[in-house]
Amino acid sequence: MPKAYWVATYRSIADPDALAAYAKLALPAITAGGGRFLARGVAAVAWEAGLQERTVLIEFASVEQAVAVHDSAAYQEALAALGNGAVRDLRVVEGA
Repeated sequence: MPKAYWVATYRSIADPDALAAYAKLALPAITAGGGRFLARGVAAVAWEAGLQERTVLIEFASVEQAVAVHDSAAYQEALAALGNGAVRDLRVVEGA
């Protein structure tokens, strides 16, 4: 079974305090669900239509595990804390 990856990009951050509250709840929710953070930060370089925005890459054992963590009560609590504090693009990509 191929691994899966959450790829999140932050288009804008309107409320850094809400983002901090989200991070405080999201980190344990994601790691408890088997997620492993591979990269977090602003892009070092962006080519073509890329933007230098905050990007987070998290590895999971499978697509099913990635979806289950997203849908978990603990992660939903983190999303509620974030509210409208950031505009993000979050997707699950299956590994090769």
